[in-house]
Amino acid sequence: MSTAIVTGQPVPGSSLEHDLRSLGFDVRVAADAAETETLLAAVPADRRVALVDARFVGHLHALRLGLTDPRFPLGAVPGAVTAQPAARQALTRAVARETSADGGTAGPGGAPALAVDSLADRVATALEADGGALHRPELGSLVATVPDDPQARNEARQAVAAVDDEAVRLKSAVKSRDGFFTTFFISPYSRYIARWCARRGLTPNQVTTASLLTALIAAGCAATGTRGGFVAAGVLLIASFVLDCTDGQLARYALKYSTLGAWLDATFDRAKEYAYYAGLALGAARGGDDVWALALGAMILQTCRHVVDFSFNEANHDATANTSPTAALSDKLDSVGWTVWVRRMIVLPIGERWAMIAVLTAATTPRITFYVLLAGCAFAATYTTAGRVLRSVTRRARRTDRAAQALADLADSGPLAEAVGRVFRRGLPGLAVPAVALLGGAAVVACSALTGFGGVLPVAGAVVYVLTSALAVARPLKGALDWLVPPFFRAAEYGTVLALAGKAGVNGALPAAFGLVAAVAYHHYDTVYRIRGNAGAPPAWLVRAIGGHEGRTLLVTVLAAVLTASQFKAALTVLAVAVALLVLVESIRFWVSAGAPAVHDEGEPA
Repeated sequence: MSTAIVTGQPVPGSSLEHDLRSLGFDVRVAADAAETETLLAAVPADRRVALVDARFVGHLHALRLGLTDPRFPLGAVPGAVTAQPAARQALTRAVARETSADGGTAGPGGAPALAVDSLADRVATALEADGGALHRPELGSLVATVPDDPQARNEARQAVAAVDDEAVRLKSAVKSRDGFFTTFFISPYSRYIARWCARRGLTPNQVTTASLLTALIAAGCAATGTRGGFVAAGVLLIASFVLDCTDGQLARYALKYSTLGAWLDATFDRAKEYAYYAGLALGAARGGDDVWALALGAMILQTCRHVVDFSFNEANHDATANTSPTAALSDKLDSVGWTVWVRRMIVLPIGERWAMIAVLTAATTPRITFYVLLAGCAFAATYTTAGRVLRSVTRRARRTDRAAQALADLADSGPLAEAVGRVFRRGLPGLAVPAVALLGGAAVVACSALTGFGGVLPVAGAVVYVLTSALAVARPLKGALDWLVPPFFRAAEYGTVLALAGKAGVNGALPAAFGLVAAVAYHHYDTVYRIRGNAGAPPAWLVRAIGGHEGRTLLVTVLAAVLTASQFKAALTVLAVAVALLVLVESIRFWVSAGAPAVHDEGEPA
């Protein structure tokens, strides 16, 4: 249990102690700063501790936001400050310094020291002066204050009564920036589902798991290949999305963020969508239509879209002089209401995309569903990528070493690229970097797609790809368009697998390729979320063990050249299982460990 130390003389009629207990705090009372320091020292080191001024007046949700958010070691609102175990030493030092500063006894005229100012606020200021990362949540219309006299207290209580903090809490449970479909067709009622779950003790992780199970059942219904199955699949896919929105809203409503939740939320969306693609392909096959190539193409396109988002954002995460006319125009358009929603819809975010897939599944065929999905995602990818290219070439941003390292990690280069890269230490200038990455990737995909199965030309293309990919990452990726390198690598590797599996011409080759790309894509998503949690890339041994993007690409082309079509199918299956086992075991080990970042995925624009 967490401990709250209420500092100063209790105020008659105050509900502060009751409010703190309702938030899970064991409440202690300290008359002055010296007693506060004594009580603080007595709190076990593995507990969260909070200092709250006895005169505090405010909404319960303001206290909840300031004192219970698990993502931040230090937090504060006016009149209250808190520290998790990792930051207890910093809090103890700040309290000791403030106790020493006022002697911990009495203020002017013998009055209690805390009648003049707030120890909690002084400690919060001291923590910030020491360089502590003190989180101060945005309170908006919520009240949190320490009034100095009865009149100010009465005014503060009236301000509290004038605002319904439960309504504010429900509203803040919904992301401020979301897609049109989610905002107007899901969130108006999913927030109440989130509150219902909170009041019954359900956790975001349980809701996330329910969303996954619902999506898998939807995929199973689609796999039946019947009209009734397709209709049920569409309905269940929407239900899964409702739960997907609910889990994040529950996390924000109850402030139940966790390391495990970060991992589940970050990966289950992709697992649900790609499993549904597989279900549609299986259902089509039952009706005599082979759409596995379309399903794999949709997964590749969607994954590459995400990599574009991730790479661009990481490249500009902490760039300086980060301005451009294109960005200014975008900001101007965002000031016009209808353009905001149009621009959010045309990028086909997850809500619009899943709604489209659900309706098409119920009303048409898997082939038509994939055709429309591919066309829509291709348009969205072109629109977003073109905009980001324009921003990059018109801005004069200076990218940092951190950004360059993030792009290098996203590149997923293996031992072959590292070995060849030692020869090209000087690297390439400017726009030659993404150009070489694009040409090398296009070469191996073209060689694989335009020649018959079993030829050596794809192997030659893969060798060229190894050389060009090593050359592209030979120097730090700090150029204006260097963020395009990782998505070019993803498109090259995934596209090569699709082309060779399609050329094999045997039943099961494309599903095996689907499994392999899914396993590798999981590794790439896992890399993204580790970087976003400031935990770095997956360990080097894992990247080497699964070969890096260039090593896997070369291996697949060699297997296609030396094996028969049936043997190639089996080899893809074995490779998919091996990669999946390695990356899943390491990912699970990392995300359930105490050192994993407790971040929460707020969703991707694509």
